[in-house]
Amino acid sequence: MPDRLSLLDLCAQADLVRRGECKPLELVDAAIARIERLDPRLGCVVSLRFERARAEAASPELPDGPLRGVPFLLKDLGAHLAGDAVCCGMQALLRAGWREPGESYFAGKLRRAGAIVLGRTNTPELGLLPTTEPAAFPPSRNPWETGHSAGGSSGGSAAAVAAGLVAAAHASDGGGSIRIPASHCGLVGLKPSRGRCSFGPDLGERWGGYSVEGFVSRSVRDTAALLDVVQGPMPGDPYAAPPPARAYLEEAGADPGRLRVGLMTRAPRGGELDPECAEAARRAARALEALGHRVEESAPAALDEAAAVGAFVTVIAASTARALEAWGAKLGRRLGEGDVEPGTWAMAEAGRARSGVEYAAAIEFGHAYGRRLASWWSDDGFDLLVTPTCAAPPPPLGHFAPAPGDPQQGMRRAVPYSTFTSSFNMTGQPALSLPLHWSAAGLPIGAQLVAAQGREDLLIRVAAQLELAVPWGDRLPPLHASR
Repeated sequence: MPDRLSLLDLCAQADLVRRGECKPLELVDAAIARIERLDPRLGCVVSLRFERARAEAASPELPDGPLRGVPFLLKDLGAHLAGDAVCCGMQALLRAGWREPGESYFAGKLRRAGAIVLGRTNTPELGLLPTTEPAAFPPSRNPWETGHSAGGSSGGSAAAVAAGLVAAAHASDGGGSIRIPASHCGLVGLKPSRGRCSFGPDLGERWGGYSVEGFVSRSVRDTAALLDVVQGPMPGDPYAAPPPARAYLEEAGADPGRLRVGLMTRAPRGGELDPECAEAARRAARALEALGHRVEESAPAALDEAAAVGAFVTVIAASTARALEAWGAKLGRRLGEGDVEPGTWAMAEAGRARSGVEYAAAIEFGHAYGRRLASWWSDDGFDLLVTPTCAAPPPPLGHFAPAPGDPQQGMRRAVPYSTFTSSFNMTGQPALSLPLHWSAAGLPIGAQLVAAQGREDLLIRVAAQLELAVPWGDRLPPLHASR
């Protein structure tokens, strides 16, 4: 039977537990039932911890934090609890039955807040593509149209949240991997500032500082509440974002004042832009104007610098080569070409072909590029930039499959999906995708809002305004647990 709890956001579910109207085990059992009923059609969850979750929900030692009793999913890349089966979309790890011996700071903060993890969600191999179709697992399907991609690399999390399996889920973003699936699945997807959330204790940074941990959710207040739980530096972190002035949950509903907003409705570097995606940005701009903000056609000139693409690829390629080396060390053997997908191996080989000097130069370029972009906010006096999240609508499954003899075809086809997002991984600025438009075919298309470094508070204030002005909470996909 369809589950009405699936219509409640994370904050509402936590409030039920807090008021004694629902027990944690009831929430967990209901979420497990939803996963068992719908996930075979969606391909969201790749490892389960149902019995552990039930035991945690029934335990008197369940932490009495702000997320007490709320069911949750972790992306199968990064954040992990001790004993978790981890694959990162890799067949080699799946075959080896790899389990993490320790707990990440990020997952530990969620656990201590009372969240109950039910399992881990599907991701492309090492998070490299904007779709979730790893060779290791069935593809994650978009609940708005199951023949289409849910995005990537956090596609399993996005499909699960959009379909109501859980209210929110962990995601991460190294080139758009929170914002792209949020756009494809009609969700809120915040990429926090660099250094806002810790990668420790295993890593200081990922992808040269481009990648960040975060979430996908259905409501702005859920994103704010989750950010409050996980934000803040941990011992040994190499850097940290500026601390917030107050709780992010207090920013949802706070007056942002009258803002100066730039609007970009052309693709960077002369790329193609689907009219439906341009309309998503225009719809956001019209809503912001109606709310009293000043909107004008303007964007940082640095977004058109072609050299940024090469620097970005150098960092990702080198990081991929290092990831294969690191996983091989954990497994006790060198990973070879037959252990990974063709596109992953091609990316790693490109990384191995680059020197340490080239990697250092790419990092230096990214730092200078970030300063050139930041000047549009600091010197030109803008508060926000509005763009489409992606330059193309959600593609059919299989769109990124490599052609015979051309393992990098999928990477080339990824360009329209990250062209508006990856620059802000390089700069470290916070960026947010909001579900403000649907295509004529009924597929969600997000609009991206970008703020200056450390200004998640401003993004949350404005996003909460837009959530009231252009509500999306009652708009559900055809494949949803409430049906």
